[in-house]
Amino acid sequence: MNVLIVRSDGMGDVILSIPVASQLRQLVPGVTVGFLTSPAVAPILDRHPDVDYVRTVRWTDSLSVLRAAFSGGVDAAVFLKPFRYLMWAAFVERVPIRVATGFRWYSLLANRHIYDHRSEFLKHESEYNVEMLRGLGLNPSGVNPPVLIVNEEERKEGDHQWSGLAGPRIVVHPGGRSARRWKPVHFLDLAVELARRGYGVALTGSDGEGIEFERDTLSNKTLPAGIRNLMGKLSVRELMGVIANAQVVVSGATGPAHLAAALGTPVVSLFDPRRNNLPTRWRPLGNGLLLRPDVPTCGKCIGDVCPYWDCLDRLAVEQVLMAVEHVAKASAALTVVHI
Repeated sequence: MNVLIVRSDGMGDVILSIPVASQLRQLVPGVTVGFLTSPAVAPILDRHPDVDYVRTVRWTDSLSVLRAAFSGGVDAAVFLKPFRYLMWAAFVERVPIRVATGFRWYSLLANRHIYDHRSEFLKHESEYNVEMLRGLGLNPSGVNPPVLIVNEEERKEGDHQWSGLAGPRIVVHPGGRSARRWKPVHFLDLAVELARRGYGVALTGSDGEGIEFERDTLSNKTLPAGIRNLMGKLSVRELMGVIANAQVVVSGATGPAHLAAALGTPVVSLFDPRRNNLPTRWRPLGNGLLLRPDVPTCGKCIGDVCPYWDCLDRLAVEQVLMAVEHVAKASAALTVVHI
């Protein structure tokens, strides 16, 4: 059986989909497991033992290109998130089994339906993902945290990126798109204080995030010794190598937090109070500390008219610093801390 797992959105979303591949490998002897995702995220799946092939699509691709993603003997497509254009392509391509939620109007494009309200936030995203396998007549078991693979060469190259910096090594990742963010200046102040205390610090992020960070924090400034700015300078696989050689990653509720957890590197993760970002559903499945401001959970962000508009900025640099030092000294089970 050739099963294509469809998850073409963010890095964290795809990482939390890996347990689906792992359970398929356990439950279906001889299964071929594929992933359909975005070109930006696809490299994280390289050499994963539970993934046989990876295909990529872009939102701008034509229907013929989208259809081709479901060709080549795909027996079943499991839509972990119901992207209607991809569901339409699988329908037109006549993929025999198409599993998706049954709650959307375009669920008619699937022929196996799962009725599980993710909006209730009763389970972790990885658990919701694995439950989709019931559409194949399977009985999935408890979720094991996702694991990502870096080879020895990538690990050595990642170690080289840290050369000349002291240890413990701390990755500070100021970027992110899907969640509200701590102010860039707070991330900079944290990095500077960590370096002052003898830690080696690497700043990571995309090219666009790097430009934004420099504009907001580094105009007419230079970084002090002990901090290396790698923003915009690493591929996804190179970022994995850097994280694999770190002792702690500091990040918002974004992809690199999940990347670190899957690589076995402890995380200090900063979560905003929106309901659709609840740790119950989106916490990294690894070691470390999860910090969340002690303000009411909100349905959605309504901007600066909210009395808690400064929600994440209520987390002081000193408080995050204490969390990093705690995690650097001793790995701990991921804990939600309201500050």
